[in-house]
Amino acid sequence: MSTLQRGIKRLAQERLLLGFALLAMVLAVADPRPFADYHRWLQLPTLGGLLGLLICIQGIRDSGLVQHAAAALVERAHSLRGLALLLVSTTALLSMVLTNDVSLFLIVPLTLAIGRISNLPVMRTVVLEALAVNAGSTLSPIGNPQNLLLWQFGHLTFLQFSQAMVPAFAIMFALVALLALAWMPRGKVELHADQVDGHPVSTSQAMLSVGALVSMVLMMEHGHAVLGAVLLLVPFALLERSTLARVDWLLLATFAAIFLGLGHFAELGIVRHALDGLNLDNPLTLYASGILASQLISNVPATVLLLGHAPDAAALAVAVNVGGFGLAMGSLANLIALRLAKQPHGGRLFHQVSIPFLLVCAPLVYLAYRWLG
Repeated sequence: MSTLQRGIKRLAQERLLLGFALLAMVLAVADPRPFADYHRWLQLPTLGGLLGLLICIQGIRDSGLVQHAAAALVERAHSLRGLALLLVSTTALLSMVLTNDVSLFLIVPLTLAIGRISNLPVMRTVVLEALAVNAGSTLSPIGNPQNLLLWQFGHLTFLQFSQAMVPAFAIMFALVALLALAWMPRGKVELHADQVDGHPVSTSQAMLSVGALVSMVLMMEHGHAVLGAVLLLVPFALLERSTLARVDWLLLATFAAIFLGLGHFAELGIVRHALDGLNLDNPLTLYASGILASQLISNVPATVLLLGHAPDAAALAVAVNVGGFGLAMGSLANLIALRLAKQPHGGRLFHQVSIPFLLVCAPLVYLAYRWLG
C-alpha cells in the first residue's frame, strides 16, 4: 500500500474531522459570511497553541524521557489505587496552572508509558484524568479557555473568581477521587521488566523538547501562541525532522473543523432567536442551559453563545465547567485525552463513566453553589 493510499485510508477513519468539515462547508454555502467571521471562528491562537504543544510532547516522547520517568514512578509506587490517585491529583493540579490541555499533554503520555511496563489499567486512568482536568481547571481563571473568557468579561479579580468556583471544584474533585478509589483495582503495581524500554534518553532531544515546551507555555500565557508555534517549527525542522513527521496533524485539522463548524452554528439566526426566548436571569435556567449547550457544541463555544445573555459570569462559569462532563464533545479536553490515549473502545468506556458522572455531579454542584457560593 502506497503512502498516499495509507493517508487516504487514515483520513477516511477520521469521522469527527469529516463530520465537522462537512458541517462547516454546508453552513458556508447555506449562510455565507464575511472572511473576518471565519477567521474569528477558526481561533488561530488556540490552534497555534495546540500545534506547539503537539510538537513539544512528540519530541519529549521521542527522546525517551517519558519512558524513563514512567519506569522510575512505577518502581516507587505501591498500589494501583495509589498510583492512579497520584496521576489524577497531579493532572488536576497542573490544569490549574498550565491549563487543562497542557496538563493532559504531559500526563497522558506518561500514563501510556506506565501502562506498557506495568499492570496499570490505562484507559480507566485516562478517563479519570480527563475528568480530573475538568474538575481542577474549574478552580482557576486560567485553567481553561472558558474561565479565562468569563474572568475577563466579569471584571473579577483572580481571587474573587477562584472563591466563586470553590464549591463546584470541591464537589467535582471529591467525586473524581471517590471514583478513582472505587473503580481502580486493589492490587499492587507489578512491573513487567521485559517491557521496560531500555534505550537511553537522548539528552539533546529531551533538552530541546522540554525547553520548547516551557517557551511555548510562556508564549501562550502572553498571547503569542501562533508566533510561538512558528518559532518551534524552525529548530525541529532543522534538528528533529522525524519528530514533525510523527505529529498528529489530523488532530489539528479536526479542531479547526470543529471551531469553524460550531462557531458558525452558534451564530445562526435561529440559534440566536432561541436564546432570546430563554430567561437566563433564572439561576436554574442559566445552569441547565450552560450544561445542555456544552453537551451539544462544547463548553467554549457554549460560553461564547451565552455570554451576552447571562447576567452572572461566575454562575455561567460553573454551568459550562460542569458541562465539560458527560459527552466527549462537552469539553475539547475530553477529545484530546481520547485522541492521545488511542485505546480500543476508549470512547465507549469514557461515555459509560462520564455520562453517569455528569448526572450525579450536576445537581450536587448546583446545590453547593446556590448554598455556599
